[in-house]
Amino acid sequence: MRYAYLGPSGTFTEAALLQVEGAREAERIPAASVPAALDAVRSGEADAAMVPIENSVEGGVSATLDAIARGRGLRIVAEHLVPITFVLAVRPGTALADVRGLATHGHAWAQVTEWVAASLPDASYFPAGSTAAAAVELSAGEAPFEAAVCSPLVAEQLGLEVLAENIGNVTDAVTRFILVAREGEVPEPTGADKTTLVIPLPEDHPGALMDILDQFATRGVNLNRIESRPTGQGIGSYFFSIDVDGHVSEARIGAAVRGLRRITPVTFLGSYPRADRVSVAPAAHTSDAAYREADEWFESLFSAGEPGED
Repeated sequence: MRYAYLGPSGTFTEAALLQVEGAREAERIPAASVPAALDAVRSGEADAAMVPIENSVEGGVSATLDAIARGRGLRIVAEHLVPITFVLAVRPGTALADVRGLATHGHAWAQVTEWVAASLPDASYFPAGSTAAAAVELSAGEAPFEAAVCSPLVAEQLGLEVLAENIGNVTDAVTRFILVAREGEVPEPTGADKTTLVIPLPEDHPGALMDILDQFATRGVNLNRIESRPTGQGIGSYFFSIDVDGHVSEARIGAAVRGLRRITPVTFLGSYPRADRVSVAPAAHTSDAAYREADEWFESLFSAGEPGED
């Protein structure tokens, strides 16, 4: 197996990848960006890619939501959760008073603003492609900044000195990562699954979003994430990225997806095991058994054949 991931080595994304069975022994390919990691899968350079999709503090990762929605040929096959802990790392011998600029990924920056405002109020922020990329540039010795916000692991790997630990605004922050492969067979249901869909808004009219949400509500399908993203085709043109509890093979989920297809060209991005392995039981009237009983009852109405049949 060959795995692409948002690099360089030492990122939280690589930490998520290392949770995958066999990944430590497999070829791991660091990518400069989320789209590059996904393109490696599409091209066949990698068999799968690990990318961040959601943070418990900052919400959805727009680069991933956009890249996986606008491209084709990919399926989510697993998700993993990684606790996020940030440190302020510097080159050895650098004091806190010497720090006039610091670099990190945009999502990480948003999660350490309180500590920075209190400890380095005059420091300038330099955006980086990843937390590890900021640390790598700093360690090379020619960066225009004196510190990097990164993981403790990458600071240790690069020989950087840690001036401050646990500097996140929220101490128990978690990032959710998804493992993405080429389209293929959908993983078997486990009883604790999640399904991800991309749903474009077909036209902007009163109740357009309600038409979409009704497909879930009337079937007892729980949404645990819904985010709107611009399609890039003009102001007011959006698609929705949605996660629901359950597997597409379950009757209520399948019925909702079919209902959506009648309204808009929905994209199925995958059904896969939940990282927390929490099973969400449907209401009795939306269970597979209830759907089967209703189908059997309906078919019994036409014991002599449905109207119009010879």
